[in-house]
Amino acid sequence: MSSSEKDTFSFIVDHGSFRDPSGFSFYYNNEIFRAIAPSYFDHFELMKSSGLYDLLSSHEYLVKHNEEVDPPFLQNANSSLASQFAGFKIIKPKQIPFISYPYEWCFSQLKKAALLTLTIQSEALKHGMTLKDASAFNVQFIGNKPIFIDTLSFEKYKEGSPWIAYRQFCQHFLAPLALIAYKSESLSKLSQVFLDGIPLELTSSLLTMRSYLNTGIASHIHVHSKIQPKKTKKKSSDKRIMLSKRQLTTILDHLKETVNSLNLKTKRSLWNEYVSESSYTKKSTEEKSKIISGWLQSVKPKTIWDMGSNTGTYSLLASAFCNHVIAMDADHACMESFCHSLTNSKKNNILPLIIDLANPSPGIGWNNRERKTLIQRGKPDLIMALALVHHLRISHGIPFEKIARSFSEQGEWLIIEYVPKDDSQVEEMLQNREDIFTDYIFHRFIDIFSVYFDLHHQHELPESKRILCLMRAKKYNYKIA
Repeated sequence: MSSSEKDTFSFIVDHGSFRDPSGFSFYYNNEIFRAIAPSYFDHFELMKSSGLYDLLSSHEYLVKHNEEVDPPFLQNANSSLASQFAGFKIIKPKQIPFISYPYEWCFSQLKKAALLTLTIQSEALKHGMTLKDASAFNVQFIGNKPIFIDTLSFEKYKEGSPWIAYRQFCQHFLAPLALIAYKSESLSKLSQVFLDGIPLELTSSLLTMRSYLNTGIASHIHVHSKIQPKKTKKKSSDKRIMLSKRQLTTILDHLKETVNSLNLKTKRSLWNEYVSESSYTKKSTEEKSKIISGWLQSVKPKTIWDMGSNTGTYSLLASAFCNHVIAMDADHACMESFCHSLTNSKKNNILPLIIDLANPSPGIGWNNRERKTLIQRGKPDLIMALALVHHLRISHGIPFEKIARSFSEQGEWLIIEYVPKDDSQVEEMLQNREDIFTDYIFHRFIDIFSVYFDLHHQHELPESKRILCLMRAKKYNYKIA
């Protein structure tokens, strides 16, 4: 497609949607659509006529969609663009506020996504259908609730057929869950390395001997890892494995039991512990919440990124003033704790993600474009960087100039908290290292950030030397109407 066509019709094919011959996803005016190929029509109609779509969408297991009879992007399209959609059906799914990836989810989120996938497969079988793939990338989160987004993953079930996506499910869900439960949370990042799922033989080799005591892990990981798909020269008439629908249901039930049997080791992180034993006084905490609430009420952002959210105290506060909050922190224990608290609350507009802001998710996959970078997935109206800048400057050695420039490129408004050197957190950071951070002074912080931002307000917290600042990126002050 020529660049002029993209500019004229705001039509961009999703770079992560080229592997499935049943159709593809694309963006028109920043909204997602899906084109369905004629080869998939029978499966699509069965999903509707069987009642499967109505059931799954009504329970919010599967994303709802509208069929586009006269798509707006084709009304004035030239012949080249129109020919690409000849014979295709077009649907417009409910828009997902923010796209996240499995390697950014905490353990409980991955577990929820796994159980959702199994539930959908079970319901599909009851309606004469099956999931042809079980990729973790087919699941997204709206708030803290998972939802299946690949409408084209369903196909007609053939009696006696095994679940073709069984191995994929084990690699995408069971493998990372087992590695996290038995070994380390940091191994969740293997899902970023292996986009087709963590190989079962690798998973088996990494797991402890204790994992063999779990019959589900023993069968679905260890034994399964020995059964590698092999290329053979057998004729198509050779017998294949046949499984009844009842046997498939038994396997699915066992997979659900196995997923539910996996639990995270109890672990307190340094910063999770810091929150419960915080040096903030009651007065300074109340003042901090009051000031932030006032600024949010004044700015009225639609989307907020809470960078370095810790256990989500201020994400919860911010959620009352906007449509969506993306809470980001590199600490697994913090985000796991936050996810659990959200499960028990009525808040449905906060998405917690495990993201290292000094090393955020890169663009990966084919041509580094199948999975987008963090900043390619949207821009917030406001960034909160509370008690974060000293981590970036001192722990990670990132200069103020780079921090300020990055924030200004990502969002319009910034609420940032400056933590002075004589604060107990910073003193602990510098305890066993040379203090080379001569620029870590408030007036230097303000001078450097003022290159990219206009300072609207600053407020020193009582019984603390920490300073809150409300800033607006300069580039937004010179917009042409």
